[in-house]
Amino acid sequence: MIVTSSSSITNPPPGLPPPTPSTTSKNPNNAFLPISRRDLFAALTVTAAPFAFNPMSLQDMASARGLFQMPPVRLINRYFLVRAGESEYESWGVINTNPVAKTSVDSGLSEKGKKQAVRAAFDLKEMGACDTSCWIWPSITQRAYQAAEIIASVNGVTRSNIVPEYSFLDARGLGAYEGKKLEAVSEVYASDTISPRIKPPPIDDGTPNESVSDVFVRVTQLMSILETQYSADTVIIVSPDSDNLTILQAGIVGLDLRRHRELSFAPGEVRFVDTNSVPTYKQPASAVYKCLNPPNCT
Repeated sequence: MIVTSSSSITNPPPGLPPPTPSTTSKNPNNAFLPISRRDLFAALTVTAAPFAFNPMSLQDMASARGLFQMPPVRLINRYFLVRAGESEYESWGVINTNPVAKTSVDSGLSEKGKKQAVRAAFDLKEMGACDTSCWIWPSITQRAYQAAEIIASVNGVTRSNIVPEYSFLDARGLGAYEGKKLEAVSEVYASDTISPRIKPPPIDDGTPNESVSDVFVRVTQLMSILETQYSADTVIIVSPDSDNLTILQAGIVGLDLRRHRELSFAPGEVRFVDTNSVPTYKQPASAVYKCLNPPNCT
């Protein structure tokens, strides 16, 4: 028998018999009223009823907000991908991917890069990217943030709609290639075609040596945030380099990551992410296979 406590006993209304001794405690400050298990379970069922839900199918679970995968089941938002214009380092023909220097003046736009960013801003305007409203997500890297400010100015976007990204959009770290001539990056791309897990040689100056797979993890995390944080919005992603965008686009369209270089972005290039390019979602075999005669399954 389960009992509940009552702090006081009140006299019964006129015309009703007094409570029997079996239901009244001798201690007036600690009376107990019996409740059967059946009554308790009935009360719990009524209490929990508002929180009851129908089980989701596997397809619904895969489509749920926040469960982002590549290629995506769907895209909730509209996306534009923009590579920032040429940086000062790039104008000198030097590789610079060390995140320590990403906010330095030399990581900013060159004169040519500023013109490329202006062109990108007008391309977005012509494409109607911000006709209603839009969010601009640039890397905190100097050239990407400068490009974002130019895009905002041309498209009438307030600074409050510029959301700097501090890590997921860093330029791909090229390790020991840091400080070498830009032409040397072709060696990195040759390795990319062999395996997305091959990293550039390391270096001890703090520059990361990232494989394609490493960058893929970063951009997937970024998309998960955007798809969770916004709904039916327009988001403009501004990257300081091409690799972030090519790897992201390869993931969206289901292209082999070893071929990401085929999607290369020129400085200042703008692309709209066409949802029609997203492959039709296919459930894994484990989700559609049913054993009709367990445990004898074939």
